[in-house]
Amino acid sequence: MQVGKWIMAAVLACSCGVFAQDKSETAAPTVTMDQVVDQVVAREQALVKNLDNYSPVVETYFQAMKPDADLGMVPVADKYFLGRLDLMHGNESSYLGTTSRLKRFLGTLTETYSLRLNPAGFAWMIYADRDEFDREHYDFLYVRREFLGDLRCLVFDVQPKKKTGDGRFLGRIWVEDQGYNIVRLNGTYSNNGNGKYYFHFDSWRLNLQPGVWLPAYVYSEETDVHYGMGRATSFKAQTRLWGYNLKHAAHESELTQLTVDSPDVQDQSAAAQDATPVQSQRLWEQQAESNVVERLQQAGLLAPRGQVDTVLETVVNNLEVTSNINLPWPVHCRVMLTEPLETFHVGHTIVISRGLLDVLPDEASLAMVLSHELGHIVLGHQTDTKFAFVDRMLYSDQYTYQQLGFAHNSNQEQAADKKALELLQNSPYKAKLASAGLFLKALQARSAELSALLTPHLGNPLAAKDRVLRMPDLMNTAPNLEMSKLDQVPALPLGGRIKVDPWSDQAELVKSPSVALASAREKMIFEVTPVFPHLARAAEPGAANPMPQASAQPLTPTASTPQP
Repeated sequence: MQVGKWIMAAVLACSCGVFAQDKSETAAPTVTMDQVVDQVVAREQALVKNLDNYSPVVETYFQAMKPDADLGMVPVADKYFLGRLDLMHGNESSYLGTTSRLKRFLGTLTETYSLRLNPAGFAWMIYADRDEFDREHYDFLYVRREFLGDLRCLVFDVQPKKKTGDGRFLGRIWVEDQGYNIVRLNGTYSNNGNGKYYFHFDSWRLNLQPGVWLPAYVYSEETDVHYGMGRATSFKAQTRLWGYNLKHAAHESELTQLTVDSPDVQDQSAAAQDATPVQSQRLWEQQAESNVVERLQQAGLLAPRGQVDTVLETVVNNLEVTSNINLPWPVHCRVMLTEPLETFHVGHTIVISRGLLDVLPDEASLAMVLSHELGHIVLGHQTDTKFAFVDRMLYSDQYTYQQLGFAHNSNQEQAADKKALELLQNSPYKAKLASAGLFLKALQARSAELSALLTPHLGNPLAAKDRVLRMPDLMNTAPNLEMSKLDQVPALPLGGRIKVDPWSDQAELVKSPSVALASAREKMIFEVTPVFPHLARAAEPGAANPMPQASAQPLTPTASTPQP
């Protein structure tokens, strides 16, 4: 067993402060504690230097919390930031566009709070100490060995030495036992005061490529931050990083893989002929769609095509088949990598955000949000074909939200709702729409407190200001919302269904066994939660991948066939 191998491979001799090799195995040089710490320091300094080569997308979602008699703590307000992190120069560029949106994050939590938030502060929790993480500034105390996922780790408590200055890391680190890379940091920065507040955080790194460890998640939480005139607040926040490979996009490999055919090869398909006017219009619309989808992926906002898209397209196909819909070209689905709950369509491509996929409780609720966008497509609500001109795609990534937009007017939204209800009534999800209505009721109940989560950046909102805007009639089919009932789960917490590879941006379904709720406090609908990724080493090129496991809440629908 792995644990047995670990115990036989190296044990810490606490009495003499060294790692000693088991005598039953081949003799190996003894490694002292000082040598281990030196390796950790060297690897951390190498990581800091290596990070200068990257400018990942960084997203921070913050929820201020308040006590609730039945649910423990519930959100009372929220903030959102999305941008690109320049790790070489130590600055961020916001995707959110207008200065007012960034100020809303940097500004007060509520009208009565005076605690200001700096989004860069959450992003820089990826470091223990960017400049001076060494033995001259820190003391290292070995604690124990511990597994994190597949990794055998050495655990150290780290404290800054006296008189080394403010803002030093104070907490615990987990170090994998092969390369001595820090894979997890848990703690805070020392010496709060003088108007500065260093929050506690739990920061995780993933082995994204063989030998390459990079920050991926930061969870921060405070239950009793005291500031100002005796004021206090509680909050939860999660920061995610992805898009590490955006600078090294696959387009550079296109030429190396290009096959040059014989000059005698000719296109024998129908497309080889001049297009009719109708065909020309369709091709023009498809070109606009293709340009937008490609640009969103280049900006790190859209996941490459993958497993989740296939699941979503199966649901869309079920809606199409059972209503005898025959469109001129197929409907595709893609995953937006961001947290805010939104959907929109670009031509015949339906886009749904990672955050929305996370919180949907079942397949019927998924069918509800997809049917609305399919309704737009069936009714011919087109994407602006100005995007067929490539020059409209030539802008810096941080201006994506200003350059693109796919919201519809209120008449089109109502028409899409009506068409979506028709599609659902003909679909295999007809008998299960009560759960979709219950999801909308939960959304309505939390809409006032979660305005940032419900603010779309490219499409139309689902809800706002205590009112559901998307398919509100479905709420009439749902039972009463009872948060104290354990068997009623109207929505899920954030982060529970979709996992994103921070290197490739590929979205995958989370593969974890379901867990029975012990109390209503564990429902945490629409809430930020801590992150505990299963750590593993990146497979070498050509290595076999492990077999997939069953999903916790599977979204693996069965394709429908036409009804007689």
